[in-house]
Amino acid sequence: MIRVLFVCLGNICRSPTAEGMFRRLLEEAGLADRVEVDSCGVGPWHVGEAPDPRARRAATRRGLDIDGLRGRQLEAADFECFDYLLAMDEDNLAALQAQCPPECRAHIDLFLAFAGLPDTPVPDPYFGGEQGFEDMMDLLEAASRGLLDSVRERLEASS
Repeated sequence: MIRVLFVCLGNICRSPTAEGMFRRLLEEAGLADRVEVDSCGVGPWHVGEAPDPRARRAATRRGLDIDGLRGRQLEAADFECFDYLLAMDEDNLAALQAQCPPECRAHIDLFLAFAGLPDTPVPDPYFGGEQGFEDMMDLLEAASRGLLDSVRERLEASS
């Protein structure tokens, strides 16, 4: 089993949408039973809350259902449990690196590295309009496809 954690600031826009996008790709690839997916925020502001309504609308337009997801905050145990901890921007990445224990073996990186954009953040659409959420969806889909290739290779190597 491979475990993937998507991380953003508050866990109501980017990371839950990435979770929903990647889950769908795993289902389409027939790998949903071999990969566990979750999301969280580095801060506590939205613990227990549903994703932002604009994120839910953008997801629905792409055939994703993220309505049932609820925000949670990054925990120390996440560094032990997950194989990939993928940050949406540099601040999230810095928070992961600051909290990461030395014995952690997880792959920690910016999520868009899997879209061939290693130093590029997923812009936070929270303070913008609907178009920011559509742009976010395009970036998350590209990175999710790249991540799927990486996970598939890792699963094949461990078989």
